[in-house]
Amino acid sequence: MAFKRYAEAMWQGGLQAGKGNMSTPQSGLFAHQNFSFKTRFGDEKGTNPEELLAAAHAGCFSMALSATLEKAGFTADNVQTRAEVTMEPGKDPGPTITGVNLVVNAKVPGISPEQFEEIAESAKAGCVISRTLAVPVTLSAMLVS
Repeated sequence: MAFKRYAEAMWQGGLQAGKGNMSTPQSGLFAHQNFSFKTRFGDEKGTNPEELLAAAHAGCFSMALSATLEKAGFTADNVQTRAEVTMEPGKDPGPTITGVNLVVNAKVPGISPEQFEEIAESAKAGCVISRTLAVPVTLSAMLVS
């Protein structure tokens, strides 16, 4: 059975002078979080779509890695993932996300570095967000003891 997840955004005004807000009413995680040209392309406090994409990818990959490890007979003590979204300015059609780098540190008892790397690559290929993106997704996985 299919299911839907959603978030909402409201934008007012032009691109550079305008402003907006994003909400996640389904989960209640945040409501009316400010975003603007300056939060997206500058240093103003607030969020932006790329940051939220990175958060979604980090969460999705962490769960995918945990599931893939479990299928292989391992249970992670913890998996910490940082998703780094790269966006290039571009001219036409405009700014473009050109890649995502997943930096992973995990504590997994009883696994070799080779097994961990192979399982991490499999999890990257199976992660829903990785499969959704039409950009290269790279991975830097580190096993910590």
